[in-house]
Amino acid sequence: MLNRIAKFFERHRQADGAEEALSFSQKQLAAAALLMEVAAVDRVFEDAEFNEFKHIVANVYEISDADLEELCSIARDKQENATSLYQFTQLINDHCTTEEKFTLVKSMWQIALADGDLDKYEEHLIRRVAELIYLSHTDFLVARNAARDQAKTV
Repeated sequence: MLNRIAKFFERHRQADGAEEALSFSQKQLAAAALLMEVAAVDRVFEDAEFNEFKHIVANVYEISDADLEELCSIARDKQENATSLYQFTQLINDHCTTEEKFTLVKSMWQIALADGDLDKYEEHLIRRVAELIYLSHTDFLVARNAARDQAKTV
């Protein structure tokens, strides 16, 4: 699945290939790719997780309707070809603030908790992404707890 996400992402990169500053759109797409992977990592797309994914990418990351539909189509496709998370986490790490990284990890937790069942693969992926983007362990735990608290009120 990450292979298709990577292709989607490449189509939305800056035309001049500039790497110094990512556009807001590129940050959105990198975050959406990582969020999608949380929803897919356990190989079961629960409706609750998928709906939470759509809600977050539409509202938090302000992905356009057209891009959201394409991302949702990719998310529904059950490919087994995966590439490294590194290309996405490296962009997030290099170009996002600590606050943006925190929001990403919290959003990942929200998707993982949306179906009421935290899978070990979901937790492992979130932990790995948090480490790759150099989010502190404290922020990792605060994000998890904030997502849990939010899940309890829904």
